[in-house]
Amino acid sequence: MLSRLSISNYALINKLQVNFHANLNTVTGETGAGKSIILGALSLILGNRADLSVLKEKDKKCIVEGQFEVSNYPVKRFFETNDLDYDTSTILRREITPSGKSRAFINDTPVNLKVMRELGLQLIDIHSQHQNLELSNQKFQLNLVDSVAGASEVLAKYKTQFSAYKSTKKELQQLQENAEQAQADLDYYQFQFTQLEEARLEENEQEDLEAELEQLNHAEEIKTALTETVALLDNETFSVLQGVKDGHRTLSKVTGYLKDAESFAERLESVAIELSDIHQELEMLAERVEFNPARIEEVNDRLNLLYSLQQKHHVATVAELIVLRDEFDQKINKAVGYGDEIEALKNKLENQKNDLEKLAESLSKTRQKAFKKIESSVVGDLNQLGMTKARLQVVHNYLEDFQPDGKDEIAFQFSANPDSEPDEISKIASGGEMSRLMLAIKNLLRNSKALPTIVFDEIDTGVSGEIALKMGTIIKSFSANTQIINITHLPQIAAKGDTHFKVYKFEEKGKTFTSIKALDAAERVEELAKMVGGENLTETTIKAAEELLRI
Repeated sequence: MLSRLSISNYALINKLQVNFHANLNTVTGETGAGKSIILGALSLILGNRADLSVLKEKDKKCIVEGQFEVSNYPVKRFFETNDLDYDTSTILRREITPSGKSRAFINDTPVNLKVMRELGLQLIDIHSQHQNLELSNQKFQLNLVDSVAGASEVLAKYKTQFSAYKSTKKELQQLQENAEQAQADLDYYQFQFTQLEEARLEENEQEDLEAELEQLNHAEEIKTALTETVALLDNETFSVLQGVKDGHRTLSKVTGYLKDAESFAERLESVAIELSDIHQELEMLAERVEFNPARIEEVNDRLNLLYSLQQKHHVATVAELIVLRDEFDQKINKAVGYGDEIEALKNKLENQKNDLEKLAESLSKTRQKAFKKIESSVVGDLNQLGMTKARLQVVHNYLEDFQPDGKDEIAFQFSANPDSEPDEISKIASGGEMSRLMLAIKNLLRNSKALPTIVFDEIDTGVSGEIALKMGTIIKSFSANTQIINITHLPQIAAKGDTHFKVYKFEEKGKTFTSIKALDAAERVEELAKMVGGENLTETTIKAAEELLRI
């Protein structure tokens, strides 16, 4: 339950602390006094968004802090899951700085708004006036059914499976689109691959061909150089080779007399052998070199093919052409292999669909078991609120297609009178009937969710007189095991509170402020008397107020 709410520098509030009663807390005040400001501040520690407009003084920080007693509620696992310090007296704090930065804390540990909101939903439920309109919303109705039915576990499993099913379905659709595109491109891939494959590409071929073409184009010049070199080494007029041989032979004659001559003779012998090898190899090379127009044409043709392929595919080397060829080959294989992938995904999708269908059926059965309980509980409370002929029907339709929350279409149909058939709530319920209907539903939710605290913001709109007394009695009964903070404009309901708070405005040094105070017994009688008969207190209105407190 909410034991303390502290607010500073928020809207018209300078500094405020409210200590709430464990049971029924009545909150009253004139229209415009600032009751909505209290709710707005409370919403901040429940994870709602805020902006700089909430700052009363723009150069100071806004702080809203709520202390909750949680020892009797199953929230300890939440703290463990989110690695937070658990304390039976838990404090939620929200700070808004002048720069616009928002910070959230749970027991002094910084958290993001999502975590704060998740905890807040387990601690408190705020019913604002616009929620009455949600009674006609099928999403609200379905959530109500799930809460009463205790369907959270099977719903979570369904949502997980639904997400996987949608993901696989999307993957299959994308794969089928890729397959169609690949099939359309298959002829193109096949043509490009065939052209490159038939080219019989070799990685270093281009460099070798270019070198060979250089030799072929200069064959005559090369042959002349080789022939002349051979002649210089050994010819009839002058022979370098023979001269070296003669030098070796001559020096060999004096090696016995000159020790150094031996090494020179050996070196000349080595030179003679090397020159002889060079002479022989040059002769052979010269014989092989010849002008060959046919080979030149053949090499040119081959190089032109390689150049044209490179230009076509915007690459610079044969190695890159080989990479492209292999890529086209892979695309062809993939286009052909899409069938197996698609078939495998279809089988996976079918299995997921079967599992999802089972979960949808289980979820639907769980929900349907709650229909009678909802109808009887709501109608029972409406009877106590003077609507003795009221009827509520939960209309159910099992859909063909999977939806994010199952395959159930839920619609509440309502009738307040015996001579009218149940119809959509928004079409048939008056404002007062809507308020009573929402109170009955809140009672049902309260018992299903076991919330520590419920805030009613003028849930009594549209009711008065005897019905207001009955509504007050029911709200009072709620507070036996749930803390209720009830903002009301009806004295019959306000009188039921265990504690009575008044929200009021005041001026100080030319500035307007909003505050709230707990009323003592005399102040409470005065406040109720004003709610009964207006600002001018009379003996009649005071007696009426005292009577309301005794009822």
